[in-house]
Amino acid sequence: MREINEAMLIDFYELTMAYGYFKAEKKETVYFDLFFRSIPDNGGYAFFAGLETIINYIDNLSFTEKDIAYLRKRELFDESFLSFLLDFEFSGTVYSVKEGTIIFPNEPILTIEAPIIEAQLLETFLLQTVNHQSLIATKASRIKRAAKDCLVLEMGARRAHGVSSSIEGARAAYIGGVDATSNVLADQLYGIKALGTMAHSWVQLFDSEYEAFKAYAKTYPDNSTLLVDTYDTLNKGIPNAIKVIKEILLPKNVEDYAIRIDSGDLTYLTKKARKMLDDAGLDKCKIVVSNSLDEYSIEDLLKQGAPIDIFGVGERLITAKSDPVFGAVYKLVAAKKNGTLIPKIKLSENIDKIITPSYKKLYRVYDKKQTHALADLITLQDETINENEPLTLFDPNFTWKTKTIEKYQLEPLQTKIYNQGSRVYDYPALEDIKTYTKQQLNTIWDEVKRFNKPHKYYVDLSQKLWDLKQKLMNK
Repeated sequence: MREINEAMLIDFYELTMAYGYFKAEKKETVYFDLFFRSIPDNGGYAFFAGLETIINYIDNLSFTEKDIAYLRKRELFDESFLSFLLDFEFSGTVYSVKEGTIIFPNEPILTIEAPIIEAQLLETFLLQTVNHQSLIATKASRIKRAAKDCLVLEMGARRAHGVSSSIEGARAAYIGGVDATSNVLADQLYGIKALGTMAHSWVQLFDSEYEAFKAYAKTYPDNSTLLVDTYDTLNKGIPNAIKVIKEILLPKNVEDYAIRIDSGDLTYLTKKARKMLDDAGLDKCKIVVSNSLDEYSIEDLLKQGAPIDIFGVGERLITAKSDPVFGAVYKLVAAKKNGTLIPKIKLSENIDKIITPSYKKLYRVYDKKQTHALADLITLQDETINENEPLTLFDPNFTWKTKTIEKYQLEPLQTKIYNQGSRVYDYPALEDIKTYTKQQLNTIWDEVKRFNKPHKYYVDLSQKLWDLKQKLMNK
């Protein structure tokens, strides 16, 4: 089995820049923000996921003799730089929003304060992790919300883009709200309950569908979900399932059993199936469906009255098929020279790509009379907001759009994860993250959570930060 050191999961230009900084003796402390520019599926909100993966990466970040030997063969780096890498230890400070927090475009999800080489070498892994896991957590939240009170099973391992995608995707989907997974390794690693019963090959192998169902029910009487669409769902599959349930399961007083439909018109078939099951006295039998489902098809099925209890969602969740790019970026926003903080800005003809400079704080603004968030506010790091005074919020791009609130409270969204190289944060249990995610959803207005044309949630800049940005743009 190949051994992989995640420290080497870096784009090569991180190394060429690091070597250039090393030779130029650039040792100043810098500040990078990790943020994203647009919400997948034109949605109203996104979820942050992947912090635990990032913490595990930084905790173990070092280069091995094997890594140095590989880099030496490239004949691009001198021995002093290779020795520097061999002795590398992260010494920076990291701030992050908590995993499971609702996030919006252009606000700092993570802020890295570190010597330039250290900050630069983190870029690839941080972006890969946040881009993937936040994307899947966001998609899972949309799917679970569409399913309402129905259970959702993540079952996309065989469609995932590789091993880590399937494992960490299952974890992110669980944070986003799904109830279980088909992925056994995700259960072993993270404690996400793995579920599953049979495939069509099980049914095909037996001499008859009835014999296949009977054998399975005898083997797993307490976990029988019978796949009824291998041959003829209504004329064969469901009648055979009813027969086996009555012959094998009911005499054992089993009350938890189901049928699964994986093809065809799911609204029509589930309605017919529900009537057949009820007429047979099997009103406790659950109906499970799968077949390229996502939030839109699930929403349509339930609107059409499909009597479904459990949705199995695979490829369109684990790959976020409808919009598979989260688009987080990692940008230099400040540097410290001789103890003085120097804000940095990147300009672009595309207004969406102009970054917000300097070392910053991120707040969520709540109306004291409400349980819902009004907006997010980004300020300078050393800026203080007096909550006893009125707060005027304004759109950073359309500044005439303003709102002044009298009674409000500010919640800082970033927390310190590392302080000068030492971890000062213990990440919570996965179940606690999932609970926090549910609580976060309750703080956002329903209008923001619409699938189609959601209300825009505003991320505003303080007056001082906006003035600084304008000054640097003009300069």
